[in-house]
Amino acid sequence: MSPALKSKNLASALLPVAILLISMVSLQGGAALAKSLFPQVGATGVTALRLGFGTIMLCLIFKPWRLKFSAGQRRPLIYYGLALGCMNFLFYLSLRTLPLGVAVGLEFLGPLTLALAGSRRALDFLWVALAVAGLAFLLPFGANMQHIDPLGAVFAIGAGACWAVYILAGQRAGSSHGPATVAMGSLIGSIIFVPLGLTFASEGIWHWNVVPLALIVAILSSALPYSLEMVALTRLPARIFGTLMSLEPAVAALSGIMFLGETLNTQQALAIIAIIFASAGSTLTMRPKKSQVSPIKLESQ
Repeated sequence: MSPALKSKNLASALLPVAILLISMVSLQGGAALAKSLFPQVGATGVTALRLGFGTIMLCLIFKPWRLKFSAGQRRPLIYYGLALGCMNFLFYLSLRTLPLGVAVGLEFLGPLTLALAGSRRALDFLWVALAVAGLAFLLPFGANMQHIDPLGAVFAIGAGACWAVYILAGQRAGSSHGPATVAMGSLIGSIIFVPLGLTFASEGIWHWNVVPLALIVAILSSALPYSLEMVALTRLPARIFGTLMSLEPAVAALSGIMFLGETLNTQQALAIIAIIFASAGSTLTMRPKKSQVSPIKLESQ
């Protein structure tokens, strides 16, 4: 293989990884901004604003009513949309009582379990084990565990389960339409969770001064990251996608430091380093795909 062809293949393999990293930075920056709106609109209100405005933006961009889904894609599409909406709803409920980094760490149990279930080589288990070790140090287990709200932890873990469904269903639903699928999925999730969020929102949600920040949250937390994730999702095997998501708690913790004033101790900083090495290792040892015709079929569940 010529050096030029090797370079082209490497760039092709790393592009979805870079797209996924940008998505995570946008998502966690938006989550930090959204948490700052809790005192005015409430957690469910933020969910409604994020999904509502995000769906409008995605529909204007991708025009999902023009898409045609096969009979085999319709059920995964419904699961994908419901998982997307429920993931948002439960995650913001968890943020009412949990720090951003802890909530994302618990939420990550969903895709991490998916990554472990899809592992086949000993090297894959090494990266997953390193990510688990990092999470063990990142989360305040032991004596400090009593300071974690149990209900908030349940909400975060539930969001993680929805995240796993989102990954699996998204691969099937997005096989033909790629990032445009997220618009239809977001529309499906909004039908249920926007009215539900508005029902339990605080009265401040009806003030016009909320709209500019809500639009920014929608862009950072929905329109941009979900579009980018769908691009990466259809180009990466499920186990690699899940393992790369081990960066999510690290990005969340850094967002908490920068935007919410949440601090990290030495143990948590070392945990982030371990998670970064796990993600980098899984990326560097990723096997090239044998075919680019239909990448979704490579990881059909």
